Amino acid sequence: MRKDLVDERLKKLSKLKEAGINPYPIKTTRSLEIGVTRKNFSKLSKSNKKVSLVGRIFNVRDQGGVVFYTIKDETGSLQVIFKKENTKNFKLHKETLDRGDFISVTGSLSKTQRGEESLEVKEARILTKSIKPLPNEWFGLEETETKLRQRYLDFLMNPETKEILHKKAVFWKTIREELIKAGFLEVETPVLENVPGGAETEPFKTHHNALNTDFFLRISLELPLKKLLVGGFEKVFEIGRIFRNEGIDREHLQDYTQMEFYWAYNDYNNCMEFVEKMYKTVIKKVNGNLITKWGDKKINWGKKWPKVRYTELFKKANRIDPVKASKEELIRKAEELGLKPEKGSGKGRLIDLIFKKTVRPNLVQPAFLIDPPVEIEPLAKRTDRDPNLVERFQIVACGSELGKGFSELNDPIDQRKRFEEQMKLRAAGDKEAQMLSEDFIEALEYGMPPAAGFGVSERLFAVLMDRPVRETVIFPLMRPERRSK
Repeated sequence: MRKDLVDERLKKLSKLKEAGINPYPIKTTRSLEIGVTRKNFSKLSKSNKKVSLVGRIFNVRDQGGVVFYTIKDETGSLQVIFKKENTKNFKLHKETLDRGDFISVTGSLSKTQRGEESLEVKEARILTKSIKPLPNEWFGLEETETKLRQRYLDFLMNPETKEILHKKAVFWKTIREELIKAGFLEVETPVLENVPGGAETEPFKTHHNALNTDFFLRISLELPLKKLLVGGFEKVFEIGRIFRNEGIDREHLQDYTQMEFYWAYNDYNNCMEFVEKMYKTVIKKVNGNLITKWGDKKINWGKKWPKVRYTELFKKANRIDPVKASKEELIRKAEELGLKPEKGSGKGRLIDLIFKKTVRPNLVQPAFLIDPPVEIEPLAKRTDRDPNLVERFQIVACGSELGKGFSELNDPIDQRKRFEEQMKLRAAGDKEAQMLSEDFIEALEYGMPPAAGFGVSERLFAVLMDRPVRETVIFPLMRPERRSK
């Protein structure tokens, strides 16, 4: 930012104050939004009534005794005309107003000789004096890092980025409406937990001063919601932030929004049927139709989604049965693929690592990926046909997981054994293995009804927009910028 440009604006700020004008007043005069004004322009201009508008100045065209400004509010833009003979305090406005300032203008509506809808200003008032000039309107913000760091400028200069946020609001609104319509109760559960559960990831840790106790930021919504099933609720959901201390890439963030629902007396088959209908409703509301783009490919969400078995795809791609394979065989296969398993990785982590390398990138059109090995999902019920597999499904498309659900494990003895296996992996160095939650197991011991659960994060929305997930977040967390003194 050029210092001389900032200094020039500070001089104008002082000039306003010297004239007895507050450059940041409390009250605003506004009778109509610009969008409403444009829509009813003919009627309003014929009435000769004065109109008061507000907005930010985006363009300035000075022709001596006449200055043309383009102002914008969230609903639209309009040209406003300051004339030396008609506009009160014309000279002061001309000398102090800049692109980026917020102003309130009052006057009459008319069309110019060129037919452009305009407001001829009788009175004007500064609402906010901007100290730093906006980016050039034609070039905008070009660097991705700058866009994300100064996200407010990205929204201001790039309408398509702003539109993404409107679509995201529709995305979550539609999910919420579909669940409420289906009889689910929306709830809120704690963000701080004694034991983080419901996912395999490294948590964030914090300290509670009043209780003098360390807590974890939740990594999932799962365990508290399932306790509500124990407490007699049958259909519950939550849309909330979760926090995972893992890497950043196109699909992953450390804090993000997720929805999870839990449905008593149900299983993963009924859950899949419900979720497919819900996704199609959401996608159509957000996108306008059921065809989206992912890179150079068209994704058809409208067809019936097939069910494909995890183990069969794994065997076909790797010529290894993931259920029968030993840990050593899986390590060798991972190394053949150029993968580097982390210290303490168990069989489930190795299977998943290989699958993500050899199979998932090829799953482009929507499908249900079902029945993985039990080592992969410690919280799902075993299948009746094979106790080595679990009744879990993932919605896969665009080479990614875009939602996960399963028939919930409600056997406290089996759950304890699986948690204990996870704790052994943690002891061996796997920081992402799940922790044993005595509190949750105790709840299961009182009895939880058979149930299905499902979760989806804002990754789905990012894929629908064909953008990296952090480009669909309002203010993504970033490393602090080093500022020169």
